[in-house]
Amino acid sequence: MRYFSTITDDPIEEIKGIYSRKRGEIGLRLNEFREIWETGTKEEFFAELVFCILTPMARGKYCSIAVENMLRTGILFTGNATEIVRKLTGARFIYKKSAYIIEARERFFNDRTVSLRSIISRLEDGHRAREWLVQNVKGIGFKEASHFLRNIGFEQDLAILDRHILRSLHSIGVIEEIPGSLSRSKYLDIEKRMIEFSGAVQIPMGYLDLVLWYKETGQILK
Repeated sequence: MRYFSTITDDPIEEIKGIYSRKRGEIGLRLNEFREIWETGTKEEFFAELVFCILTPMARGKYCSIAVENMLRTGILFTGNATEIVRKLTGARFIYKKSAYIIEARERFFNDRTVSLRSIISRLEDGHRAREWLVQNVKGIGFKEASHFLRNIGFEQDLAILDRHILRSLHSIGVIEEIPGSLSRSKYLDIEKRMIEFSGAVQIPMGYLDLVLWYKETGQILK
């Protein structure tokens, strides 16, 4: 008997209902992500990486606005630390994140000998790609690396364990408590539980993440 066998019927039916109603809309969003992997430019890849660098302790909506503002003004690709900081409205730890953005830009955008797409392609497996990102990109942890790989359409079966997903997983009994912090082993343990739950309710992981996000926020965002 699995740990989620004790979940009451109502939360499961709610999740299944959202999946049924929103499946088409979620599928379109996942297809948009896949198109970035297939045809996306170096600029699009870098913009998604910056978005994920900004998301820790911040709302995704404001991070998207910050990236869009930097793209519109060209600051994302040419701005100095001060100019970038001025655009990070809604983010936290803006001076540190500005430094992370500039370092990532020098390594993965300005250096013509390095292609983030090629590196990830060679890794082939989403789990290996995530480990590489965590080890090689400052400001990127397991959640952010999983988010980035989903957003560029490379991997849809990794858990993106932000506060909304953790709260939802707790409310339906997949996890017994919401952890105060996530070590590597804790993250992987919760991800394993979420994957098993995904199989039990027959909702693919890529869909389940956005279903649970919708359940908590009423929105389907990236």
